[in-house]
Amino acid sequence: MRRKGYVPGAAALLALLLGGCTTGSDLGEEAGDSKPGGADTSTPAAAPGKYRTLPDPCRTPERGALDTMLPGIKAAPETQREKLYAGEATVTYDTDRLVGCRWKVESAQASHNLRVGFERVVSYDGSVSDDKLAEKLYLQQELAADLPAPAPSGSGDTEESPGGTGKGGEGDKGSEEPGDGAKTPATTDPDGSGEGKAEDADESEGSEGGSTGKTAASPDSSGESGAATTPPVPDGLEPRVLDGLADQAFVDDKLSAESAAARHRTVTVVFRTSNVIVTVEYDEQPARGTEVPDSKEMQDTARELASKVASQLAE
Repeated sequence: MRRKGYVPGAAALLALLLGGCTTGSDLGEEAGDSKPGGADTSTPAAAPGKYRTLPDPCRTPERGALDTMLPGIKAAPETQREKLYAGEATVTYDTDRLVGCRWKVESAQASHNLRVGFERVVSYDGSVSDDKLAEKLYLQQELAADLPAPAPSGSGDTEESPGGTGKGGEGDKGSEEPGDGAKTPATTDPDGSGEGKAEDADESEGSEGGSTGKTAASPDSSGESGAATTPPVPDGLEPRVLDGLADQAFVDDKLSAESAAARHRTVTVVFRTSNVIVTVEYDEQPARGTEVPDSKEMQDTARELASKVASQLAE
C-alpha cells in the first residue's frame, strides 16, 4: 500500500528552501571547514557546527549490542569471531566528512546485516550555518522516506526509549518533521547501497508465532505457501518521526515483497545531532521462507543502538 506523504516535513523543507538555505559550492571541491565571508563583510559568518571530526564507526557498537543484533557471531568458529566483531569499514575518500561500517553474519536460522554511518555536514555558504544545512539534508532524507501521515492524537499510547533517554511516545512531532546525508560527499548512503506502541510482541504481529517472535505465512487455498498473515508493518510501528532522540530523528521499516522466496525486513533509524547525521540500518532475513522478521524486536534494537550512539556523540 502506498504511503501517504508526511506533509509537515515537506512544509518544513519548503520553508528552508524559501529561506535561502543553499549548499553553496560543491562540498567535495573545498578543503578545510572554514566559512568564506559573504559579499557584505560587515555580516559575520554563520556559526560552525559542533563537530569537527567523526568517531570510528567500526568501534561504535559495543560487543553486547553486536551479540544481540547479530546472534550468529557467537555461533561462529572462534577463529572467525574477531573478524566478525571488527566489521568492514566503508571505503570513503574523506574520513573527516563521511564514514561507515558494515557487519554481515549468517547462521542456520537467519542472515543479519548491520550498518552504522556518520556524515559531518559543512556549509561553505557564509550565511548558512553547518547546523542549518545539516537540518536541510536531514529533512530531505525524511521526506524521501515518505513517512505515513501521523496517527490522530489522543490515542494514549506512550513508550519509553529503548536507550533509556526518557523518550516520549512514539507519536509524531507535530509540525516538525537521511546513512548518511545528501550531495557529494554528503551522500545519502556512505557505502553506496541504495536502500504508538504495540500491545505486546505477539499481539503487535497479530500472529501465532509464539515465543520465536516470527510470523508464519499461511498456506493459500491451493495448499502452497502464501503471503504473510500480518501487514508489512504492524499497527503502531509504522515508519514515523521519533521524539527524544538527538535534534531530529525518524525510523523507517520495510518488508520485502510477498512474492520473495524469503521475506527480509530492513529497519533504518536516521537522526541528526548538530551538524552530524547518523544512520543505523538493520536487516534480517530468516533462513525459512515461511518466517517474517519481527518488526517490534528489530525496531527496538535498532533504536537502542541509535540512542547509545547519540549518547556517545554528546560526551
